[in-house]
Amino acid sequence: MENQENTDKKLPKWKLWLKRFGIGGIIFFTVKGIITSTLIYFLGKNFWVIIRDFFVQWFD
Repeated sequence: MENQENTDKKLPKWKLWLKRFGIGGIIFFTVKGIITSTLIYFLGKNFWVIIRDFFVQWFD
């Protein structure tokens, strides 16, 4: 147990993440981050326009 903790501390962060999540997990979190960042950027830019159009659509 103690030996594993010592090897985990010596590994660089990306190798530790690779060991913990695997290749699929790293790809998943990277794609999720890109999609989330894109949505935040575009929704933040046009947030009030989208909200206004949404409510105008309801009340027409």
